[in-house]
Amino acid sequence: MWIVDRILTWWNGQTLGTQVWTRRFGNKVGEDQQGNIYYQTADGKRRWVIYNGESEASRVPPEWHGWLHHTWDEPPTRAPLPQKPWERPHLPNLTGLPGAYRPTGSLLQAEPARRRDYDAWQPE
Repeated sequence: MWIVDRILTWWNGQTLGTQVWTRRFGNKVGEDQQGNIYYQTADGKRRWVIYNGESEASRVPPEWHGWLHHTWDEPPTRAPLPQKPWERPHLPNLTGLPGAYRPTGSLLQAEPARRRDYDAWQPE
């Protein structure tokens, strides 16, 4: 069954076709903190990422995202971006997960009985 998953599914990691392409034409450029591996062709025109686990684009940190989209030529392994003191560490998209942001008044708050952000309409 794993061979079928490897050939047909892209969300569980690289497919067989991507693995063959990467072996033939890919030069490893670097790896991020989450274990994602970044490649490019010898001429530098094509750049791609092999995810460590689920293929979720929000797992790519900003510095690697800029490199993947040709915003800058040098990868973060050779020319790291300066970090500002106010910057937080990169997090993937947490929508629908327990760690997602829930503002005051959200129906998904732990204590909905304490919500008092509006008054319900009452007919006269």
